[in-house]
Amino acid sequence: MITSVIYYIMAVLLLAMILTVFRLVKGPTTPDRIISLDMIGSIMLGLIICIGIIKDNSIYIDVILIITLILFVGTVAMSRYLTHNEKKKWK
Repeated sequence: MITSVIYYIMAVLLLAMILTVFRLVKGPTTPDRIISLDMIGSIMLGLIICIGIIKDNSIYIDVILIITLILFVGTVAMSRYLTHNEKKKWK
């Protein structure tokens, strides 16, 4: 029972990833693309959680923590980079 629900959740997450990739490709501005990359990472985390539940293995929690830290640092770095470029543009 729970496995079929997990597979349904994974299908919905894959649909969300397809729509997010569409936003990544079409996104009119750079912040749109950065947000979509961050969203793709979050969707991947959800998929990894589903795989961990199906395989009944807790090692995936460590993988999720590492990926979350990398996503956070990447998002902050890109935000700082864009903010720094905006300040240069207005001077």
